[in-house]
Amino acid sequence: MNNQQIDSLYLSEAQAREEICRVGQSLFDRGYVHATAGNISVRLEEGFLITPTDACLGFLNPTDLALLDPEGTQLSGKRASKTMALHRKIYEATDHALGSWPAQCVIHTHSTHCVSLSLTAKGPELLPPITPYFVMKVGHVPLIPYFRPGDPLAADAVADAILHYAQLDTPIRAVMLSKLGPNVWHQDLSSAMAALEELEETAKLVQMAGAVALENLSDAQIDELRQNFHATW
Repeated sequence: MNNQQIDSLYLSEAQAREEICRVGQSLFDRGYVHATAGNISVRLEEGFLITPTDACLGFLNPTDLALLDPEGTQLSGKRASKTMALHRKIYEATDHALGSWPAQCVIHTHSTHCVSLSLTAKGPELLPPITPYFVMKVGHVPLIPYFRPGDPLAADAVADAILHYAQLDTPIRAVMLSKLGPNVWHQDLSSAMAALEELEETAKLVQMAGAVALENLSDAQIDELRQNFHATW
């Protein structure tokens, strides 16, 4: 991706404020977030916007969003979410991981079925390749060991996972923080929200299946998705 293409991905600050609020309300209204759990950030040409700490994503005010400079120093708005360090690590890692898509936005939720699945999942990933749209729209989701919310070690673990999967030529768009929730990133918030929805619904399907032995997509079926839809599994 050249510099001109990267520049074209940036929203104006005003557009980003409105889009964060729109996506936050949509996720809240449809039950993908609850109470004051979760946060959203967008990368600007010169810095970042992120939802305030302990904010309800369903009732965001564009003027309350925290504006940070490229080094992460807050410039305006209410106090930034404590997870900004993690978001910045995701941006940085996707910039430097060969073959990865540079993240322009990050969504973190405490989505019920993902969190529930993480309570018993043994890793190294949250979910197997059980549906074509999970493979195509989400891809591999590494399970990150538990860290307390805001722990900088969690940010380092996520960055390591991004770099590791890039080296395997399977760049990732999401990780699962054990007992906390998923972090999903993309080039725009609508795409990130869609990937988050697919991830949560896949976790729901796995739980609905219960003790039934799940049949994963075969290598041949996954290869067909690669050839026809450029899946990166």
